[in-house]
Amino acid sequence: MERTDKNTVKRAVPKRPDDAHKGVAGTLLCICGSYSMAGAAILAGKAALRCGIGLEKLAVPNSIYPIAAQCVLESVFLPLEENSDGRISRSNIPFLLSEAKKATAVLIGCGLSVCGDTRELVQSFIESCETPMVLDADALNCIAGDPEILKRRKADIIITPHPGEMARLCGSTAKEVNHDRAKTAQSFAENYGVITVLKGAGTIIASPKGRALLNATGNSGMATGGSGDVLAGMAAALLAQGKDAFDCAAAAVYLHGTAGDLAAERLGRLSMLPSDIISYIPNALLGCGLK
Repeated sequence: MERTDKNTVKRAVPKRPDDAHKGVAGTLLCICGSYSMAGAAILAGKAALRCGIGLEKLAVPNSIYPIAAQCVLESVFLPLEENSDGRISRSNIPFLLSEAKKATAVLIGCGLSVCGDTRELVQSFIESCETPMVLDADALNCIAGDPEILKRRKADIIITPHPGEMARLCGSTAKEVNHDRAKTAQSFAENYGVITVLKGAGTIIASPKGRALLNATGNSGMATGGSGDVLAGMAAALLAQGKDAFDCAAAAVYLHGTAGDLAAERLGRLSMLPSDIISYIPNALLGCGLK
């Protein structure tokens, strides 16, 4: 299988002109977080900002807004009404769909949690939003009972499941998913028309048109909660800058793994954290010849 490399990244990262301003570098809307899950939104938001996005809007529940706002200084925040469990309320859907029209990409799912409100939110975006999207984590769990909804999408969608989430989408088990990871990712991508990033050792990036890439960067130190949120933010940021969605997904995976390798080299696999991966994104980009 073809593998990702530095050229994969170069294809997905646009050259920034000397007279650039934030309006030409993409706008990303991140709909993430819930009460007790502020960290997921923070990691995704920080990772996205490190990948060159012009403007980021973090839409989070009111209860975690004060926490997130102190940690992601460069983002615009959209505090949202929440339900009694601290999850984003369905009452925000019209507002968020309106905000999506102003964005060049949308990220949904990191720390979102699963309930009736968030299921309706995710379903509404898939069926109504015409802005390219990345669906991660609980956004995928919200549609696990009805993945057919992906066929009613209005825009390009990248999904980033780990084997457990992939199994729920396919109605199988993680063991079955890992038995033939490439076939699983390719079949899902072709059947549902979405770019599928099946995470794990040797991440597979599959397109609906039958193309698939194997990623060899990354290490076991990245096997900790929060690493997936970092990847989702990176993929969404690249997608927001206007390049081909498949190229953006593949580039994000390669950069994510490379940053993880740099962190492991300097900090050790046992001690590195997802936030350390974010710290090494600039080095990973520089290593690809991008400044």
